[in-house]
Amino acid sequence: MPVVVPASPIQNNISAKVRDSITPKKNPPDRNIQNVVLGDILFKTWYPSFYPEELMNGSRSETERLYVCRWCFKYSKEIMPYMVHVKLCPMKDQAPAGRLIYDKEPYSVYEVDGDDQKLFCQNLSLFAKLFLDNKSIFYDVTTFLYYLLVFTYPRKPGSTQAPSSPQQVIGFFSKEKMSWDNNNLACILVFPPWQRRGLGKILMGVSYELSKRECKLGGPEKPLSDLGRRGYLSFWCATVARYILSTPAKKTFTVNDISEGTYLLPEDVVIALKEMNVLNSKKRADRTVLTSKAKVRDWAIANNVDLTPVVDPSAMVDYSEPEANASQLTM
Repeated sequence: MPVVVPASPIQNNISAKVRDSITPKKNPPDRNIQNVVLGDILFKTWYPSFYPEELMNGSRSETERLYVCRWCFKYSKEIMPYMVHVKLCPMKDQAPAGRLIYDKEPYSVYEVDGDDQKLFCQNLSLFAKLFLDNKSIFYDVTTFLYYLLVFTYPRKPGSTQAPSSPQQVIGFFSKEKMSWDNNNLACILVFPPWQRRGLGKILMGVSYELSKRECKLGGPEKPLSDLGRRGYLSFWCATVARYILSTPAKKTFTVNDISEGTYLLPEDVVIALKEMNVLNSKKRADRTVLTSKAKVRDWAIANNVDLTPVVDPSAMVDYSEPEANASQLTM
């Protein structure tokens, strides 16, 4: 892949907008790139990535700063070609690559086919590797779909003019086009400057909405990283609580009830119920496991759980509601 150029600031502005990223707990391996500039934000990397050796001046050298285009994720280690690219990037004044599938201000999600946008997805994957320890797909992106989380900057108060370059890709998840395990997500990343805002749950929620529309129970590719497990535990527990507490006609629920209502895999439902400590100690005669609405309500109150869904199903774009009923779910 050729070395190309990226994004948009003046060097003083870059220095003024340094962000302290959320660093991993474990000591990371030697990084070949120390810092990255995305648009006009400078932040530290976590892990090495497999950018071309000519960019690194040889495999043993380190690059202090890599400039990455906020629109197309092309990259350069030199600021001048970066600045030239920023002015000319063909994606600068366009909507993000791909097809809009979710839209609820200020966030939207675009689906990008790795086969149609190969260079964009390769560049995105190389950038993501700077913050993911276990990502291994960089160049063979054609068998994956990428889902971009996009933030739309609001107009300034009193202004009738839209901001220049109003949209910013702030994270994504990828998904195999054909997964024999019905994985609805392969890897997920919210870029460090936008972490700790609950935005990963939007991506998780969209992945399950897609499973729902495909009439397939699904879940993330396993094993999960420590960070991924914490994120999914929080998401699963809240999803289970919302489903149970929004179903007025029932007082007790089996794991299969919850799985069919949420499209979570049964084993992920069990993990969530155990984490919530709301499983009944006794099983029914048919060996199914039960939980009660009262226990779940107490857990939700104690943990201050917001029962509003993270993702609004009505904001999904160009997807028809599934016609199959719960008995037709595939696993």
